[in-house]
Amino acid sequence: MKKQTLLLAGLFIMSFQLMTAQGSPDYDGGLKFKFNEDGSKYLRLISWAQVQANYNTDDTFDANGNENSKLNFNLRRARILMFAQINKDFLIVTHFGLNSLTSSTLSPTGKGDGSQLFFHDVWAQYNLGKDHTVGGGLHYFNGISRLNNQSTLNMMTLDNNRQSWATIGLSDQFARHLGVFAKGKFDKLQYRVAINDAAVSTLDGRTAVAGGDAVYNGRATLGSKDAGKTYAGYFDYNFLDQESNFLPYKVGSYLGGKKIFNVGAGFFLHPKGSVIDTGTALTPNLEGEDVSIFAVDAFYDAPLGDNGSAITAYAVYQNSDYGKDYLYSAYGTGSMIYGHVGYVFKGDVTKTRFQPYVSYGTHSYDAVGDDRSILGVGVNAYMSGHNSKLTLEYKNQEFGALDANTISLQAMIYL
Repeated sequence: MKKQTLLLAGLFIMSFQLMTAQGSPDYDGGLKFKFNEDGSKYLRLISWAQVQANYNTDDTFDANGNENSKLNFNLRRARILMFAQINKDFLIVTHFGLNSLTSSTLSPTGKGDGSQLFFHDVWAQYNLGKDHTVGGGLHYFNGISRLNNQSTLNMMTLDNNRQSWATIGLSDQFARHLGVFAKGKFDKLQYRVAINDAAVSTLDGRTAVAGGDAVYNGRATLGSKDAGKTYAGYFDYNFLDQESNFLPYKVGSYLGGKKIFNVGAGFFLHPKGSVIDTGTALTPNLEGEDVSIFAVDAFYDAPLGDNGSAITAYAVYQNSDYGKDYLYSAYGTGSMIYGHVGYVFKGDVTKTRFQPYVSYGTHSYDAVGDDRSILGVGVNAYMSGHNSKLTLEYKNQEFGALDANTISLQAMIYL
């Protein structure tokens, strides 16, 4: 028994060394430990880190009136993703890490809330034949749009369009719901649908006031019977090359590695997810309001000739109804149009390539007359595709009295 243990340990170490020796640009999907000769039984690990330096061009002040430094550092993401399959009929996925660790969230001994690792995803899934799968757990099979299902490994822009993660922290845990899902395809039409529990706790901790606007805490206020479930779905038709739907994370840019043209549509419904008070200050009367979000989008990514150049383009229209005149943080009842486009310059795909891009979004709200507009202009330097890249981006956000300008430099590596 002792000899067998030593042998297994030795094989594990050898496998790890062989996997880590596979350098870019021929990197192929993570550290993979095979449990049989053809590799159909395996454990795969992926790890990535995104580190930012952010320069705010405007003067800002802390709660004590002291001027803040214009340059700040941010561990934007530090993640580990593992998935294992020892039978073609089922799979388990585990994904954990932390986000946005800054000087404000650091703790003296690493035990503060901002320093803690937590599960982003944990789900199990079962294949129903070749093209259809059901599963359950803490999952990322979201509805609404491609960007609400965006992978953080291969974004084209510095980060995702914030308004596209339309339920994050309101009915879910960091864009993940706890529930059951089904996903698959019918020829070129891919689908994902889910029924989930709404989270009891929410970022919107406000209390509904008589005659006031909606607040998003129906599950906590009205209970699980009336406001406990959410429903989501996203459907996209793959006109050209077929994208993988093995995992839920949508690719941001293929850098011309595929020829993709997809048109999609999705939804999110949370009956009585929000609450309004139709009574008076002395006799409140809380009523639920349905939350409904719908979107249509299109994604195009293709090489331009045989010289390494490529284009990536995306556009989405999203209509969001969080309840009467809802407006809180990045969320609001209204409509949004967002798009981005990037161009990879020609060059050897085994060497550093550059991709300038521009993004723009505008969001109108029922509650106010001002629109929110966000402009981003940046460039990616791909030293080994998405596995090693630098991103420099300028972003301007205008909304009411807000006119914020930020310059960010991000280094990302994933293995």
